[in-house]
Amino acid sequence: MRVHFHGAAGEVTGSLHEVEANGHRILLDCGMIQGSPEAERRNADPFPFDPARIDAVVLSHAHIDHIGRVPLLVKRGFRGPIYTQAATADLLPVMLLDAATLAEADAARANRHRNGGPYLPPLFTREDVHAALAHVRPLRYHARTQVAPGVEIVLRDAGHILGSAIVELWAERRKLVFSGDLGPKGSPILRDPTPVREADLVLMESTYGDRNHRERAATVQELGEVFEHAAREHGNVLIPAFAVGRTQEILYWFARHWDDWGLSRWRIFLDSPMATKVIGVYGRHEDLFDEQAREVWRSKPHPFRLPNLRYSETTEDSQAINRIESGAIVIAGSGMANGGRIVHHLRHHLDRRSTHVVFVGYQAEGTLGRRLVDGARWVRIHGRDVRVGATIHTVGGLSAHTDQRGLLEWYGHFDGHPPVALVHGEDRAREALAGEINELYGRQAVLVRPGTELEV
Repeated sequence: MRVHFHGAAGEVTGSLHEVEANGHRILLDCGMIQGSPEAERRNADPFPFDPARIDAVVLSHAHIDHIGRVPLLVKRGFRGPIYTQAATADLLPVMLLDAATLAEADAARANRHRNGGPYLPPLFTREDVHAALAHVRPLRYHARTQVAPGVEIVLRDAGHILGSAIVELWAERRKLVFSGDLGPKGSPILRDPTPVREADLVLMESTYGDRNHRERAATVQELGEVFEHAAREHGNVLIPAFAVGRTQEILYWFARHWDDWGLSRWRIFLDSPMATKVIGVYGRHEDLFDEQAREVWRSKPHPFRLPNLRYSETTEDSQAINRIESGAIVIAGSGMANGGRIVHHLRHHLDRRSTHVVFVGYQAEGTLGRRLVDGARWVRIHGRDVRVGATIHTVGGLSAHTDQRGLLEWYGHFDGHPPVALVHGEDRAREALAGEINELYGRQAVLVRPGTELEV
């Protein structure tokens, strides 16, 4: 068995790993590259392999940096099955159709200004998405499945988002374990990541390999303080949030601390049609929740039916929110503020000192969210320079990724501390995690790059 690394190898987006085993080729993830415009232009580049020669795809979870180029893969010749956990299969149409809509809109905008240049097609269309979805084969956790002759997988719960999976893959008497993205222990709604005991090679994410999150209790307290501070200043709170995972967790905490945070005094808006659809998927997979979440779902107020929660569906609904000068909590995508409705809210409110912007997830290099977190005083939004007068909060304790402690603990469950390749992390994070792995377990981790090959 041999692994070829093509993406998320020195960066946190574009997950793409090719496993060559028993005469077959299996892709682990086929994610979109996110970040700066220059980085995102790489999505249109040819794949570093012939899509028609790939026998099967296994998707770890439904975040766009792990699934976003699947329609393009099919468009360019892939004809095999796509295996993923059942909840992820339900999330795929939501995520990919939204990505296609954005791609079509971007292409239309570019073609309006091409000044006689060549026509620029979208990266993929909604028709391409429907063609790709026909290849999806949903799986349950813990079911052993043959994905190609002599190649078998089992999916384990990764605790990252609904349906997220650790992939165990067997071929040629060897076992490869791909962590996907691992969630933190004790994360609300979802169960903890599954420990795995045996592997000949581990591919492990390293997003937060160089740091530890704040304790969740302290983070929750900080959130309450943000709302209290914003209420005293008669301002608004803007929360860029990923449609899958983070949005649902925020609403969970709202329900848990409804009275503590005085949330009845606010108007709460979920300004994300995609997140609204995702909530419907959560409702169909409550069997994947942990026991504490089931208890919250049985209590009042229900996280998805808070009495002052409004779901904004139309563009007009979203625009109307911008006319509210105080007393609004707005949860909107995208989570890195590099597109979506949150950008419009930032354009209207970022210069106000009474505005509070709360980042609750990882901010990749080149994104608007990263510039704000790094302390930019001016940012350019829709061609206009906007002064940053708002208070910027980074609430790392709500991350859906586990931290350095969690990564080390998960790897520590493996018998004999097998070879490990660090993926899905920037170099600073990977180098720090590799040092800790070497010191604790005596194993020198490999920091792979695009083009790296490893024998299992």
